[in-house]
Amino acid sequence: MARTAFLVTIIGRVQRVGFRAFVRQRALELGLDGWVRNRRDGSVEITVIGEPHQVDLLMEQCSQGPALADVKDITLQGADDDGTVGFHERPTV
Repeated sequence: MARTAFLVTIIGRVQRVGFRAFVRQRALELGLDGWVRNRRDGSVEITVIGEPHQVDLLMEQCSQGPALADVKDITLQGADDDGTVGFHERPTV
C-alpha cells in the first residue's frame, strides 16, 4: 500500500501535558513512522508517514489528545516521505 506523509502542527495546551508521548504511543500502535517534537512557540510538530487510513486515525486521536491537553487547531500539509523508520520524539526547536 502507498505511504503518505504529512507535516502536522497542533496548537493549544499541548506542551507539559504528555502530548509527545501520547502521539508516539498512538503512532506506534497504528504502525506509523515519523517523529514528534515541541516547538518554542508552544505548538507540537509531527511528521507522520504511513497508510492514509492510519494517518487519519492518528489525527482523530490527536484532536482529543491526552487528558490534560486542550487542542485548539490542527493543520496538515503534504510532505515528502523522508524514509524515517519507527516513530521518535525529537528535541524542541
